[in-house]
Amino acid sequence: MKVLKFGGSSVGSPENILQVKKIIESQQESCIVVVSAFQGITDQLVELATLAMQRTETYKNELHAIEKRHIAVVHELVAHDRQNSVLENVKAKIKELADILNGIYLLRELTPKTQDLVLSYGEQLSSYILSNIVEKAVFYDSRQFIRTNSNYGSAKIDFDLTDQLIMDYFQAVEEVPIVPGFIASDETGETTTLGRGGSDYTAAVLAATLNASILEIWTDVDGFMTADPRKVAKAYAIDSLTYAEAIELSHFGAKVVYTPTIHPVYKKNIPIAIKNTFNPSAKGTIISNELSENESALIKGISSIDNISLISIQGTGMVGVTGVSMRIFRALAKYKVNVILITQASSEYSISLAVVPADSNKAKTAIEEEFQTEIFLRNEIKVTVENDLSVIAIVGERMKNTPGISASLFSSLARNGISVIATAQGSSELNISVVIRKVSLFKALNSIHEGFFLSHFKELHLFLIGIGNVGGSLLRQIKQQQSKLLDELRLKINVIGIANSRKMLLNPEGIDVDNFKEQIDKEGISFVIEDYIAQMASLNLRNSVLIDCTANEKVASQYAKVFDYYISVVTANKIACSGSFEQYKHLKEKAKKKGVRFMYETNVGAGLPIINTINDLIRSGDKILRIEAVVSGTLNFIFNTLSAEVPMSTAIRLAKEKGYSEPDPRIDLSGVDVIRKLIILARESGYELEKEDVKVNSFLPASCFEGSMDDFWASVEKLDADFETKRLELEKEGKKWRFVATLDRGNASIDLVSIDRDHPFYHLEGSNNIVVLTTERYNELPMIIKGYGAGDAVTAAGVFADIIRVANV
Repeated sequence: MKVLKFGGSSVGSPENILQVKKIIESQQESCIVVVSAFQGITDQLVELATLAMQRTETYKNELHAIEKRHIAVVHELVAHDRQNSVLENVKAKIKELADILNGIYLLRELTPKTQDLVLSYGEQLSSYILSNIVEKAVFYDSRQFIRTNSNYGSAKIDFDLTDQLIMDYFQAVEEVPIVPGFIASDETGETTTLGRGGSDYTAAVLAATLNASILEIWTDVDGFMTADPRKVAKAYAIDSLTYAEAIELSHFGAKVVYTPTIHPVYKKNIPIAIKNTFNPSAKGTIISNELSENESALIKGISSIDNISLISIQGTGMVGVTGVSMRIFRALAKYKVNVILITQASSEYSISLAVVPADSNKAKTAIEEEFQTEIFLRNEIKVTVENDLSVIAIVGERMKNTPGISASLFSSLARNGISVIATAQGSSELNISVVIRKVSLFKALNSIHEGFFLSHFKELHLFLIGIGNVGGSLLRQIKQQQSKLLDELRLKINVIGIANSRKMLLNPEGIDVDNFKEQIDKEGISFVIEDYIAQMASLNLRNSVLIDCTANEKVASQYAKVFDYYISVVTANKIACSGSFEQYKHLKEKAKKKGVRFMYETNVGAGLPIINTINDLIRSGDKILRIEAVVSGTLNFIFNTLSAEVPMSTAIRLAKEKGYSEPDPRIDLSGVDVIRKLIILARESGYELEKEDVKVNSFLPASCFEGSMDDFWASVEKLDADFETKRLELEKEGKKWRFVATLDRGNASIDLVSIDRDHPFYHLEGSNNIVVLTTERYNELPMIIKGYGAGDAVTAAGVFADIIRVANV
């Protein structure tokens, strides 16, 4: 024999009730069914009683709505030959309830005893109606066989008497008993209720007393979940739990079962199955005494209590004093304050207690009364209350004697900028609990869930600024590589925000990168960098990354603020790292302090592995002595294109047309871009270089950089003949021009240099870049890094590589 319990959501509508009927009638063995009130009815009854006590006439309208709902179910689902008698009984029950409410209305009094009686009608009506819908079913009034004391609202069961009555009542059952949950009666026959989760408790008591083979709790989820699916979208059903694991998860907020439910069946070693009424074929969760050998998960689930207050008692008056904890709990018990969590410093200097916010003032008063001498006279103890907090608990029997669980928990939180205010772990090592700010709850739950349950799978949430040439290419590469990254690297990349100079668009569900331009034009709002960052921060998504594919100074100035929100930065924008050395140093240190990544490989050489190579050399103990580099793809293209047919002015125009140069090519020709790159290389090599420290020998006269663009083109054309003469001389000597950046033991310079055939720079084609690193180890034979150093696709690829490095932390 088994016991089935159906919650309010399972009987929330006629369609749902038909599903319940189908489940009951498909059972292969005899069963007893316990049912809750129709969904929402208990809350309505509480409101009815309150309105009546307040002499608010609208309670009658509410009562009529309840009556109408139950009668509608009878009309729709009860067989026609039984409808009249069932309707008569339902209306009689509603009449009884109306009389009780009228008494409350006249007396303006609502006692706990009367409230229990009012609330009982929800289960009385639902179970009676269901018993007339299910084939071969009969209504059994639980008040006839479940006896309690007279503690109305949360009555305690008299198990000796209840067990005997149940055995007598269910001695020879041939039909399917339909039993109202939640309600019972005291020794005088007055109606009582079993408190929160009372229907689960009714079912458990019946299962334990009758030695049922299993207790099935039918609800609206597929079982105990790894986390609350309303907060963690990727939560999934747990196959099995031990009783201890289920009790811990329930205590810390998992509302699948009511904690006391487990005790009666636990004593009899009767398994509990959590099943989904709306997906009955789902496996569900089995709760038993057995620790499954097939499951290797170290933790089974994550549970949370969303809103708690933390009472902290601290001071020298507690150190070495016997009985402090006893006095605290005695004081709290006097005020009937329930403690959710307790943690104490080993120094005995402080004790912290988590309570529900409604009890925080009572708890503080109770403790201050108990310790008034130590607090007010001696000033040895201080009591503080901190609100707007949450508790998260990770639970699992296999955590015991397994090193690294706490480390994984705290690192998951730390990586996402979530501070732990208090922590507790019992010697059984069954759970680890942490107290955090309530505002970080969703982010924390998702971070922990990913760390423990989705370790084979990691998500990054990207916020891109700059969707032009490089940014657009990056989005196309992400789209192309998404499935491969998921299959091979177990990495899922979600583009959450995009922005250009005019508009921005953020969507926590993700942006379809196939038509990002149309989306931002249609749905985007005016772009303000401060607003973009504020919205990015308010989404509070774990593993968030800001990507800067602009050359905008204002965007670069926001990196420090982004780090404050524990968000990593990947940037192709050179401005931040080539500004003042103090700014560069501050950003590096801040990123390190916040535990986030600051990646800028594409600042020099686009996708070439230059900066990471220098970092690796230095980290391994090497020292950079000298750097020679051609790092302007634009200038290299220009000097490679020069010929008798292509003079200097034409080569510059070609560079602009092909997109190698800036719209104003004077920016490239002035060497500003090369200066920035050399500064970054120098700083990465350990030299505190400023812009003023770089000696620049310009190959164009200053007049070229004055006036309008028309003035510029006119000035350059006048130089064509001079450059051609010099080019011919170089050609005769077998040499080529290269615009070279040099760092020699901290001395930096940029110059147009004549290179002979033996030099590594001679055969540098097109817009390619090359960097030669002379180090203490690579001295006689320097290291050479060479390849494409410009272009949208390779720069985007370099940014993409930095994004993947962030994921690999």
